[in-house]
Amino acid sequence: MKPPGTARQQSKSAPSEFGPYLTSTGLSGIAIAMQQLLLAWILIGILELPANEVGLMQALVGIPGIVLILLGGAKADGMDPRSLLIRVYALAPFLPLFLIAILYFTHIKIWNILLWGLGMNFVVSYTSPAQQALLNRVARGEVQKSISAASAIGFFVQIMGLSVAGTLEVLGLIPILLVQLACFALAALMVARISSSEPTKSTELSTLTQLKKGLVAISSNPVIAQTLSINFISSIFNAGSFVTVFPFIVRRIYEGDAFLLSLMMVIFYCGATVSSLVMMRFMPLERPGKAFLLLQLSRMFILGIMCLQPSIWIFSIAVILWGGNMGVTLTLARTIVQESAAEEFRGRIMSVFTLGLLGSAPIGAIVLGNMIEAFGTLNALLPAMLLSLGLFLYGVFASRIYHYRSPRAEHSLG
Repeated sequence: MKPPGTARQQSKSAPSEFGPYLTSTGLSGIAIAMQQLLLAWILIGILELPANEVGLMQALVGIPGIVLILLGGAKADGMDPRSLLIRVYALAPFLPLFLIAILYFTHIKIWNILLWGLGMNFVVSYTSPAQQALLNRVARGEVQKSISAASAIGFFVQIMGLSVAGTLEVLGLIPILLVQLACFALAALMVARISSSEPTKSTELSTLTQLKKGLVAISSNPVIAQTLSINFISSIFNAGSFVTVFPFIVRRIYEGDAFLLSLMMVIFYCGATVSSLVMMRFMPLERPGKAFLLLQLSRMFILGIMCLQPSIWIFSIAVILWGGNMGVTLTLARTIVQESAAEEFRGRIMSVFTLGLLGSAPIGAIVLGNMIEAFGTLNALLPAMLLSLGLFLYGVFASRIYHYRSPRAEHSLG
């Protein structure tokens, strides 16, 4: 039995490594958010490709990452995640440097952008699981609060990315690429300030075997499997609604332009950021599963307000609440999964978590895009509303999530 002061001492020592971790996450997140904006801007604004070719290019760049992220999870468990992050972040600056060289010596062509986009997708796929695996170690007993802080940084990065989007044509592409390069380089330096650790015994296994063992670990833990399932199904229509339905509401219902859409998206992520920061005051939560399911239900009422086509200021309040809801539910889902995952499989399990987020939005976008044209823009929100109710009922009566108790909270209360 550990002495009473042990957990407190570990908690106090956590910021020494959690600070560099959080800084590296923010820096790399800025660079990755820039890439998402730059890709669309180059395809549409510089190459002036038609919409069908832009969609095809984005699919060619994005789809391989869905597979690579599973490999990234296996690598994160098969070696020290700190070492993996340093290696990938140290190589990442060559991607914007490649594009700068193309701009300086010749003209951008489609194959240049494809190589750059695929390279950036590789960076995202290999670093995301490693970041999740490393988080538990640097948190040192403050997992819930650490996840909230990391989530808040992630949402804040989205806000910065949206703000940068309005300055691309003013500053030019090369200065933005130099900022991206610097962010990756600084992220590598910040991760290097974190102490190394011994790799797990999974280094002796092949990547395929590691993936199989990770899936077995998920299926053998009902709380993890059920949380991942609810989060994936919910994201199909909720993330899909944000990606596809939301822009059409702004444009068709409120006759807004690109500036209004950008403003509404900033408001959304402001709600997500604030909610993540507020959560830190109440963590660790003893029953995060209960809160996760109740927020699933509350989303139905938030989207219901938007379906009523209210005035723009009421719509804006609903958008803030929607962002806040998303921020908390995503943080709680990550908390439950990370607390429940064994250290040996954590990178692989979190790669499946991230895979669900990446893979759900494109599915929802396809389905909801067709629904918009068939049944009307606002009616495309109805599936997300009904699904929120269904997932709440399933979570309460047919899963173990509602009764899940955080071991971290019980330890701190004890």
